[in-house]
Amino acid sequence: MHPTVPARLDWIDHAKGICIILVVMMHSVFGMELAAGETGWMHPVVQFAAPFRMPDFFLISGLFVANVLDRDWRLYLDRKVVHFLYFYVLWLTIQFAVKAPGMVAELGVEATAGEYLLAFVQPFGTLWFIYLLAIFFVVTKILHGLKVPWQLTLFLAAVLQIAPVETGVYILDYFADRFVFFFAGYVFAPRLFALAALAAEKRSAALGAIAIWACLNGAAVATGSYPLPGLSLALGAAGGVAVVLVSSLLASSGHLSWLRWMGAHSIVIYLAFFFPMAVARLLLPKLGLFDTGTMSLLVTFAAVSGPVVLYLAIERTGLGWFLFRRPAWAHIARPAATKQAGQAAE
Repeated sequence: MHPTVPARLDWIDHAKGICIILVVMMHSVFGMELAAGETGWMHPVVQFAAPFRMPDFFLISGLFVANVLDRDWRLYLDRKVVHFLYFYVLWLTIQFAVKAPGMVAELGVEATAGEYLLAFVQPFGTLWFIYLLAIFFVVTKILHGLKVPWQLTLFLAAVLQIAPVETGVYILDYFADRFVFFFAGYVFAPRLFALAALAAEKRSAALGAIAIWACLNGAAVATGSYPLPGLSLALGAAGGVAVVLVSSLLASSGHLSWLRWMGAHSIVIYLAFFFPMAVARLLLPKLGLFDTGTMSLLVTFAAVSGPVVLYLAIERTGLGWFLFRRPAWAHIARPAATKQAGQAAE
């Protein structure tokens, strides 16, 4: 199966914007609550998104795979592996540079260096998403080249997700848990695009479907049943569809252009949110002005807006452009039509 999908659409950027905010919110809220030693009023919001937060991110990431699968391997690897590898190594090094003093004091120089090297085979911290995404792209192209029936791949991927697989090797466990959503995004892309178009036309029906999903998802979270094998797969898929509907409605309304911009630059936020998040989480409790829930919200705002400010400053000054743009030397293939010196992270 090799479905044809359209060019980039606004609702997809809205969806990616929702996804990146939910991911940053999770890290910000849980980190703040851990530091405070208690949960706050933001906790239920984060928990509500637990069944679909990462499944939807991978589902959206798979939507345009069909458009690039027939590229030659060199160009495909350049865009879908080397691209992510560059940003992974760069931001892994930046994160380690920030954390190194504390790690050296606790573990010693040798152990810290070992942790850094281990991160090349065992994805580090918040960067595991782009590490895994590169693997998903390679596996999907191999399967496409071998002409493996998509039904078989989807079935086996679903089995792996339901299993669940717990080897202790993060990349294997993450692959088993998430690949089904990425591959489903690729396989069902035409139907998801059609669903988004239908939602924009029949807004009332879409709102009704979203309300029903929200009740079912909320009930699964409230009862603690959402991680159960099989149910987690169903809720992840349902949540992905719900985000498609929500994003379509937002895009057709013409509002929240800032959310669309964040979605178009989601990897910028993903790469850089850890530092403003850590700073805000350290400073806010010292003020003694806010409860844990409010501090969690403020940390989320800082973590989302910090990378945006950094990116806009770089775009204006040209300094530090390599943080979000791949330099010419980090390419293994350059199509003739490409004239820019670097490729934007987003």
